[in-house]
Amino acid sequence: MQNDMPNLVRQKDVLDPARAQAMQVTLGQAPDLSAGDALPPFFHQLYFWAPVTPENLGRDGHPRVGGLIPDMGLSRRMWAGGRLQFDVPLVLGEPAERLSVCETAQPKQGRTGPLAFVTLRHEIMQGGKTCVTEWQDLVYREDPDPSETKPTAPVAPTDEDQTQANNFDATVLFRYSALTFNGHRIHYDQPYAKSVEGYDGLVVHGPLLAQHLMLMAQDALGPLSTFSFRATAPLMHYETGIFCRKGRKLWVRGPDGRQCMTAEA
Repeated sequence: MQNDMPNLVRQKDVLDPARAQAMQVTLGQAPDLSAGDALPPFFHQLYFWAPVTPENLGRDGHPRVGGLIPDMGLSRRMWAGGRLQFDVPLVLGEPAERLSVCETAQPKQGRTGPLAFVTLRHEIMQGGKTCVTEWQDLVYREDPDPSETKPTAPVAPTDEDQTQANNFDATVLFRYSALTFNGHRIHYDQPYAKSVEGYDGLVVHGPLLAQHLMLMAQDALGPLSTFSFRATAPLMHYETGIFCRKGRKLWVRGPDGRQCMTAEA
């Protein structure tokens, strides 16, 4: 269904430098950001938390659907990708506001069962100006059937000009979940991730992969004006991800050569 009159969620926060420094440490960087500095791309994920009480959480640790996101009757949620437009740098230490709407919520019949595709639009403002616009693409589906063969992941390119290997473990995933106030249990509850959602281990957050790709792109290309990414296969917490760039094309390659994410700066 198309949201003709979407609900608007308005949140305010102060872009605390301490939280940005904690993210730097989580990403393996020196914590050198301070008030007055420009917020690195995608670090706005650290702010605008929307905590709910335990009884308002779903089985997976996310807030129950039915508010901004309509209830489509499907239990598993995945962050499938997103697009970002950077117009004005956000400034650390200053107040900011985020306006969120559900642009689309569309049920479909997939090859393995019913799906629902949801797109949220977030506008992050500071000083009365829109600084960042983000479109967040979510997919909802049923629990996996243990008897079904898992889909084959696409093969990643190997013609990159630049690579960077990043390792992940349960501590890194816990820290990222905490900093982004993401309660999804697939990132920290291994029995749940394996027995309920059918993964081989803890799942590295899609936005965490995208965060590394954005920083790689900015280091090579300079300040970003746009960025888009799409998750294509999960990366597990015990695996090394190879982050690749060729011009403005970027991707994450798993240790077996599968493509975990594609992106463009």
